Amino acid sequence: MNQTHAVPPRSLKSWWLKWRFHLNILLILIPLGFMPKYFADAKLFRGDAGLGANPISAIAVGPYSLDLAELRDEAPRADGPAGHFKLFNAALCKACVNDVKAVYLRIGKPRSLRAAGTIFFGAPYRMITNLPIPPRTRTDAQIWITIEGWDGSMHQASVPLAKASPATLAWLEKQGGKP
Repeated sequence: MNQTHAVPPRSLKSWWLKWRFHLNILLILIPLGFMPKYFADAKLFRGDAGLGANPISAIAVGPYSLDLAELRDEAPRADGPAGHFKLFNAALCKACVNDVKAVYLRIGKPRSLRAAGTIFFGAPYRMITNLPIPPRTRTDAQIWITIEGWDGSMHQASVPLAKASPATLAWLEKQGGKP
C-alpha cells in the first residue's frame, strides 16, 4: 500500500490559527530593523548631521569660500553603462551666496568653463552633485572646484582626492589606478 503523508486541511488551518499572531509580530519587527538607517539618512538629508563624510571646511575659491563633503564614506557606485559615480555635497559661505552663479566639480583641471565638470544643484547651503569617477583615475588626482560669479568671473581651486574621499582612493587602488 502506498501511503502519502499529506497535511490534512484541518491541521493547516489550526497551524495558521496558532501562528498568525507570531507572524504578524514578525511583520512589524522586520521593518523596525531598518529604522536606524532611515533615521540616520533623514538626519543627514535635513542637514542635522552636517554635509556628510570627510568634510573639508572653508575651501578658498577666489574671493569665495565653500565647504565640501562626500555624501557617504563608501566606494563609488556603478550606474550601468555610464560608469561609476560619487555624490558630493557643498555649502557656500553666507557672504558669497548672492554673488555665485554656479559651482562645478571635476576630477582633473578643467580646460574651460564648458568642461568645468558636473554642476551642483540645490539650495546654496546644501548643494549636491554626482561626480563621475573614471576607473583609471590616478591615485594622486585632484578634485577641481570651479565657481562662476554673476559678474562673469571664474575662480578655481583644487583639493586632493585622497583628502576629499579616502574610500574612492581605496577603490581606485583596488581597480589598479595609476600612481
